[in-house]
Amino acid sequence: MFRHTNIIMFTEPYMQRALLAALLLGPLCALLGVFVTARRMSFFSDTIAHAALAGIALGLWMGLFDPTIPMVLVSLLVAAAILWLKEKTELLSDTIMALLLSGSVAVGIIILSLLKGSRGQIHSYLFGDILAITPQDVWMAGGLFFIIGAGIFAGLSSLTLLTAHEEMAHVCGVRVRPLNYLFVLVLTVTVALSIRLLGIILVTSLLVIPPAAAWCVSRNLRQQILFSLLIGLSGSVGGVILSYQLDVPCGPTIVLSCIALFFLALFIRVWRPERQLAPASP
Repeated sequence: MFRHTNIIMFTEPYMQRALLAALLLGPLCALLGVFVTARRMSFFSDTIAHAALAGIALGLWMGLFDPTIPMVLVSLLVAAAILWLKEKTELLSDTIMALLLSGSVAVGIIILSLLKGSRGQIHSYLFGDILAITPQDVWMAGGLFFIIGAGIFAGLSSLTLLTAHEEMAHVCGVRVRPLNYLFVLVLTVTVALSIRLLGIILVTSLLVIPPAAAWCVSRNLRQQILFSLLIGLSGSVGGVILSYQLDVPCGPTIVLSCIALFFLALFIRVWRPERQLAPASP
């Protein structure tokens, strides 16, 4: 019976699209997450995800069936505002991000309160609805995966040095400011588009949990990247399969799958001799 259910699952077009999207976006978020966590930008990604609510509300208010474009544009605007305020003021980064997060969410809620009949769409963006992903979304995820993945591996040395020591990267000739802006741009677009996978509430998990789990079992940055990719892939695809088998929401199942892998990695780290395993660092 269980085997028959599995066969049916893989023949359903919506499940094929969901699995393919998880196969692409899960490892991509995990790869970016290695540098996000190392640079202490987890709250930045959370701010961008919540700011996307204002873009979604704006798109629905404009009558757009798919608010992806305004969602990405508003997310980029908020990211630019964070960088500008950080450079022009003496406010702490956490203060700036908390200010913009609360402001953008407030704007989104006000716009949504003026709309009627859009609760179903908002629910899918808040909590994720990977089973409703369209073929166009899959193509977009594929393009994002190959372009950003290739870009990161092409500039891996510079990005690693920038992550480890920004002043040393500047001395070594790395163009620090453009690379910082490019990384923020890539992270913002990835977070905005991954909202279709997990939703606003849960999108940060794929950026944080796989790298954290990989850190527990890695000796160096190269191993952390590889393990993070594997954990992101296993957690996202495994979460989709489990959600189908258990008939539960997909987004939270993906997150819980990643958390289970984190505790497994933590168990390995605690019980493995320290001389065989040192924490990864850039």
